[in-house]
Amino acid sequence: MLDVAIAGGGPVGSLLALQLAQQDISVALLEQEASPPIDLRASTFHPPSLEMIAGLGDGVLDQMLGKGLRAGRYQYRDAVTGEVAEFDMSLIAGETDYPFRLQLEQYELTHIVADSLRRYANAQHRFSTRVCGFRQSDEGVEIQVETTAGRETIEAGFLVGADGAGSQVRKSAGIEFGGFTYDEKFLVIGTGFPFESVFENLSWVNYISGPEDWCVILRTDKLWRVLFPTRQDDKDGAVLSDAHVQARLKRLCPQPADYPIEHRTLYKVHQRVAETYCKGRVVLAGDACHINNPLGGMGMNGGVHDAFNLGEKLVRIIKRGEDYSPLFEHYDRQRRKIAVDFVQRHTIDNKKLMEAGDSGMQRRRQKMLMTAAADQVRAKEFIMERAMFNCLRDSLAQH
Repeated sequence: MLDVAIAGGGPVGSLLALQLAQQDISVALLEQEASPPIDLRASTFHPPSLEMIAGLGDGVLDQMLGKGLRAGRYQYRDAVTGEVAEFDMSLIAGETDYPFRLQLEQYELTHIVADSLRRYANAQHRFSTRVCGFRQSDEGVEIQVETTAGRETIEAGFLVGADGAGSQVRKSAGIEFGGFTYDEKFLVIGTGFPFESVFENLSWVNYISGPEDWCVILRTDKLWRVLFPTRQDDKDGAVLSDAHVQARLKRLCPQPADYPIEHRTLYKVHQRVAETYCKGRVVLAGDACHINNPLGGMGMNGGVHDAFNLGEKLVRIIKRGEDYSPLFEHYDRQRRKIAVDFVQRHTIDNKKLMEAGDSGMQRRRQKMLMTAAADQVRAKEFIMERAMFNCLRDSLAQH
């Protein structure tokens, strides 16, 4: 019987699997795709996440730093006046070895970790393997999976559901996923257009707002991404059309030629947290237990923090023989509280901060940001909060 089976081979499941493999714990990472996915999803790693990944060793962080972009500053821009509130992350250099956001597609991390896992004989990385249910007892968990060869059962001491927002593990456990879905959807466009040659002093991460519209524009290691909100009554096909995509980009930055479009995605935006993160020998991590809007890059990073917190507890359970129930309950108190009290609140506030309002509201919003950015003490507090240092420290202080 395996010590741990993990459903979902994204960043959260992959990092957890590597932690356990390094501690000589037998682990199976179960991924329903046929190979490590290449998808355009989260792309911002905050400093605390980089610190945790650095602690893994295996050259994982070095490879990430070699591939990604270091965003040492980020900006809030007024689309009407052109005013820029810039937050310089060098202000937190005394708090971390990584005073920047690393802009890197999340799939780059999962590919790096997949290569590392191959070096551990006690780790299985199984593709085309979808978890479809489980039964648990006092001794362990029997996990039903579907593979290309048919159905089979995998036995493990514990099952971790890191299988995303639609988590089958969460559903099979009967855990409610409370919260709400926004009326509007988000349109994300990837383009190779050099925005840095048009906007003066453009940082790699930018929030641009005006009284009638707003967007986020950020650079990944490969291209620029632009995120626009859509209207509730917009039809999906119309929003994804060439005409609409080009019109939104040209309103942001007018130019006579069409923009080169590398990809376009339209997706619903949720704010949800599971009613509990554990049930018996089954535990949830990442998007399986908390999802939020992407403004601020807190979703994936919160999941990374889940993985390291849970990994430490699983090591204590499996290697030291500690009782799993109180440790899983502690994990639930630490991580669920942060998801509710910090991540959900801040991502909702981030959206409200960006949303269109009247011109007076826009001026007050920009003045507040400009004042904070100009004061080193307030700017550092702002950066520490949004880099997730404060919430992580609060999480670890939970008894």
